[in-house]
Amino acid sequence: MRIYALLVLCVLLWSGNFVLGRFVSDAIEPLELAFFRWLGVLIVGLPFLCLHVRNIARALKEHFFVLALLAMLGIAGFNTLLYVGLHYTAAINALLINSSIPLLIVFFSFVFLGLPIRAIQVFGIVLSTAGVAFLVLKGDWRVLGSLQFNQGDFWVIASSLCWAAYSVLVKFRPKALSSFEFFMTTVLLGVIMLLPFYLAQGYTLEREYFVLKHYYWAIAYVSLLTSIVSYYLWHLGIARIGADKTGQFTHLMPLFGSALAYLFLGERLEWYHLGGAVFIGCGLYLCLFVRQKSCSKI
Repeated sequence: MRIYALLVLCVLLWSGNFVLGRFVSDAIEPLELAFFRWLGVLIVGLPFLCLHVRNIARALKEHFFVLALLAMLGIAGFNTLLYVGLHYTAAINALLINSSIPLLIVFFSFVFLGLPIRAIQVFGIVLSTAGVAFLVLKGDWRVLGSLQFNQGDFWVIASSLCWAAYSVLVKFRPKALSSFEFFMTTVLLGVIMLLPFYLAQGYTLEREYFVLKHYYWAIAYVSLLTSIVSYYLWHLGIARIGADKTGQFTHLMPLFGSALAYLFLGERLEWYHLGGAVFIGCGLYLCLFVRQKSCSKI
């Protein structure tokens, strides 16, 4: 039960990242926030990197392709693509697309790891996804007919694919690296990958000084809590209960996001939040705690 509580904390911190990102969106551009986020992590972990440079250098030499792929998917790709997508599309579209991550993780676990897909698991995912949709659509399914899709949705779809693939493929990370060595190695590679795109934006020193001076607290939050702490807890969940079960906790994100928006942004809690919570809770229970005989696997 302890690992489930830690994963709930992980998603709660990530939900804070969405609320915070919305709050500072007028002042910090998506790529800018993504770059400063991981640069902050790199600066914090630099002493650790220096102490373990030999082991990390050896792993980079022997497993560069795997580490680069995981860095591209989990560090440089996921959040950056999501931030860019949110710049073009509505939050409702992004949340609906993001709710596909648990199903994608189950599918990738089957494709890459050969894990069986259980019928009760699929039903649980469908139920919790319905809860997310019910919450996002504010209990009015007719809203689906008025949704308009644009290029931003494709960026969000790409980000969801990145995170689902990362959550499954992280199983193949080099065993010679400790969890934190692996994390800091991928952060280093991710920052290097983001650097050319960041420089291409042509930000001035005056602008970046302004951003860092006035929004250091936001960068500190996304660097320390939503990156270091949450990534550690997510990887711990994958190691303990597997990527397929860990992925189900992402359905708590819109629920927590609504609660945090109520507390910090003055948004209202409505009846459909409770309805969505019931669906999501039932879906998580089926995925995590209800076992099924092998004969009923699909």
